[in-house]
Amino acid sequence: MARGEERIGGGRETRSARRAVAVVFAVHGTASGTFATRIPWMREHLGLSPGWLGVALVCVTLGASAAMPLSAFLEHRLGPRATLRGTSLACSAGLALPPLMPGLGWLCGALFLFGCGLGLMDVAMNAQGVYVEERYGRSVLSSLHGMWSVGGLAGGALGVLAAHGGLPATLHLALVAPALCGVAVVACQWVLDVRPDAGAAEPEPPRFALPTRGALAVGLVGFCAVFAEGASMDWSGIYLRDVTGASPGLAATAYTAFACTMAVTRLAGDATVERFGAVRTVRAGGVLATLGGVLVTTAEAPASAVAGYALIGVGIAVVVPLCFSAAGRASEGSAGRAVAGVATLAYASGLAAPAAVGWVAEATSLPVSFGVVTVLTSGLVLGAGVLRPAPRTSGPAAVPTGGTDGGSGTGTAGRSAGKCAADGGTGAREA
Repeated sequence: MARGEERIGGGRETRSARRAVAVVFAVHGTASGTFATRIPWMREHLGLSPGWLGVALVCVTLGASAAMPLSAFLEHRLGPRATLRGTSLACSAGLALPPLMPGLGWLCGALFLFGCGLGLMDVAMNAQGVYVEERYGRSVLSSLHGMWSVGGLAGGALGVLAAHGGLPATLHLALVAPALCGVAVVACQWVLDVRPDAGAAEPEPPRFALPTRGALAVGLVGFCAVFAEGASMDWSGIYLRDVTGASPGLAATAYTAFACTMAVTRLAGDATVERFGAVRTVRAGGVLATLGGVLVTTAEAPASAVAGYALIGVGIAVVVPLCFSAAGRASEGSAGRAVAGVATLAYASGLAAPAAVGWVAEATSLPVSFGVVTVLTSGLVLGAGVLRPAPRTSGPAAVPTGGTDGGSGTGTAGRSAGKCAADGGTGAREA
C-alpha cells in the first residue's frame, strides 16, 4: 500500500467512522453544556451556598474518577463499539436525574451517577478518536473535540433560552436526555469495532486500570487545561453576576463566548498543529489562556470578564486532543487504556474545578479562585514539551472486526504516520 493512501485515511468505513464519532462527541458536549446552564437553577431550587454547591459538584468528579479506570476492561470484554454505545446511553440518561432530586444528599447521588456516565463515555469516544486518527495518519482529534464544543455551545444556547423562558430544569432535561440517547445509539452503528490481530494476543487489562507512568506527565498537562475548562464552564455566569454585577442575560454570554472561541479554535486546530507542531501550539495557547485569566481576575466590568473567558477558550482548546493523541501513540497495547490513564488525571481536575472554585470562593473570593486557574494555565507553557512522545516501536496492530478497511493506515506504518502527524505534521508533509 502506498504511503499516500495511508495519509488520506482510506476508505468509506473510516470516513463513516469519523463522522459517527464526531456526532458522539457532539452528544457528549451537548449533555455537558446543557447541564452547565442549569446549575444556577439547581442552586436556587435547593437554596445552596457556593460552598455546598461545590460539595455537590465534586460528586461528578468522584463518579467520573471512579468509572474511568474501568473503561479499558469494558472495551476488552465488550468491544469498542458496544462500550461506546452503552456508555453513551448511561451518560445521556443520567443528565435527567439531578434536577429531580429533592435535597442535597439526593443531588450528590444523582451527580455521582451522571459523572460515571460522563467519564466512561469520554474515554470510549476518545479511544475511538485515536483509532480513527491512526487510520488517517494525521491529526483529527482536535476537530472531533471541536464537535464536542459545538455540542456544548448548542446545549448552552438551548439552556439559556429555556432559562429565559422560565422552563424548569426538570422538564428541560427530561426532554433533552432521550433525544441525546437516540442520536448516540444511531451514530454508534458506524464507529470502528477495533480488535487486536488474531496473532497478537493481548492480555486482559485489570478491572481497575490506574494510569501508567507514561501517562502521568501527559495527564498533568491535560490537568492544567481541563481545570480551566471546568472552572470556566460552570462558574463564568455566576462570576459575572456576583463580581461584575451583570444581568442574568448578560452573564450567560460569558459561557457563550468561552464555548464559541473553543469550538472555532478546535475546528481549526488540526491544521494549526500540522503547521506549527503540538509543542509550539500548546505553548502559544498557554500564553493566551494566562492572559485571559488575568483579564478575568482583574475585571470590573462584564466586557472585560467576557473577553477573558473568550481568551481562555482559545488558549486551552487543543490541549486535551493533543494529550489523547500523545497517549494513544505511546501506548503499547489498548488505546483505551492509555486514554483512560490520561483522562483520569485530566478530567478529574476539570470535574473537580467547579468544586474547588466554590470552596476557594467561600473562603476568599471568586477573583482569587480564578487567580488559581490563571496559575495553572501558565503551566501549559512549561509542560508542553511532554506532548512530543517517543515513537512507538511495538504493539499489536488493530483491525476492525470483519477484516481490514481498504486504504486504512493501521499497523506499524499507520501508527508511525499518526505519530509524525501529531508531532507537528512534518511526517505527513514529507510522505
